[in-house]
Amino acid sequence: MTVDMNIKKLLDIGDSDLLIHQVQGEWTTKNVKILSYLHCVKELCKKFTKIEFKHILKIQNDFTDALPTLSSMIQHAYKNYINPIEIKIRDHHTYNLHVDEEPDSKPWYHDIKMFLEIGEYPESATNDQK
Repeated sequence: MTVDMNIKKLLDIGDSDLLIHQVQGEWTTKNVKILSYLHCVKELCKKFTKIEFKHILKIQNDFTDALPTLSSMIQHAYKNYINPIEIKIRDHHTYNLHVDEEPDSKPWYHDIKMFLEIGEYPESATNDQK
């Protein structure tokens, strides 16, 4: 999605320290199952003028997965810029809903992307959802 939006600077936050070091070329891999994945990620990295990888603990991964959604909802006068998000970690539980399959076969971010491109909400969106 970031490539499609012509984003040039990216901070990638992930929970696999091993993969981060392999993508950055600091460590090598002999695992043939992920060689094509690493090659694909390295090719995608070339599409950015600046890309930074940050490792977080696996327990914080649910939080990490929410960051792209939050950042894509913030509007800025320049379409290819996203304001930094200040995040505070709380000491209480949170709940999330996992969707195994998209009912309309579109990616989960389709409505967000359409809103960013044309500024319209989906027809089915309620006032609370908007």
